Amino acid sequence: MSLQKETILIARDLSKTFSNGSVQQHVLKNLNLSIYKGDFTVIMGNSGSGKSTLLYALSGMDRPSMGTITYHADGEKETEISTFSNDKLALFRRSHVGFVFQQNYLNDSMSALDNVMVCGLLKATDRKELAERAKRLLQSVEIEENDFRKFPTQMSGGQQQRVAVVRGVINSPEVLFADEPTGALNSQNTENVLNILSNLNNEGQSIVMVTHTIKAAERGNRIIYLSDGVISDEIDLGPYAGDYKDESNPNLEIAKKRHQNLKNFLQDMGW
Repeated sequence: MSLQKETILIARDLSKTFSNGSVQQHVLKNLNLSIYKGDFTVIMGNSGSGKSTLLYALSGMDRPSMGTITYHADGEKETEISTFSNDKLALFRRSHVGFVFQQNYLNDSMSALDNVMVCGLLKATDRKELAERAKRLLQSVEIEENDFRKFPTQMSGGQQQRVAVVRGVINSPEVLFADEPTGALNSQNTENVLNILSNLNNEGQSIVMVTHTIKAAERGNRIIYLSDGVISDEIDLGPYAGDYKDESNPNLEIAKKRHQNLKNFLQDMGW
């Protein structure tokens, strides 16, 4: 008998409408979704299906037009963030949510370490302790100590995105949201960032990621397919089993099966 997963986020009857004069665009339509603790949830769909709009609504970065978003963090009662004021919502995001964008949005006038620290200082009270945590996290994503004080313009695109991932988790968020986090990277840097996200998930970090590539989607255990603002279907792939092309992978057969299951699912969705 499988264990029931802990729900940490629930969207109920979620709708988002954008208006341009007299024309209204209904991007999300009465969508219902639960996000579970420890899952690596991937949201896929064709361009214009509402993927990023959903991600921004779930994370509190944008407000739905209708519906509710409720969080149930560890040791806390359910919190309906869709009713929050802008200031209260900002405070909630600071403590409970991390975000990684396609563009890293690092501050070019700050070092890599300071880009991470400035977000951590919004919550932390002990600067020394925060600095030690920031350094440990940077080293865990293979940013060397002699690169801590480099400015973003002195770093490669892959290094910059790794710093952005650390910035996203510096405050130990319940959920890390990622919007096409490898969309601007080459193949090797894509692999590096995906490995980091997988490692974080293996350590218990809940992740919700939007992507348009099978390579990135394979890192998730739960794939949700969005079409015209509604969830068409979803599939549970099970834990990531490594590269299905790597003949030295001890889980090669499982990896191949996961890959084929995902391909079949996406073909059924008309992707």
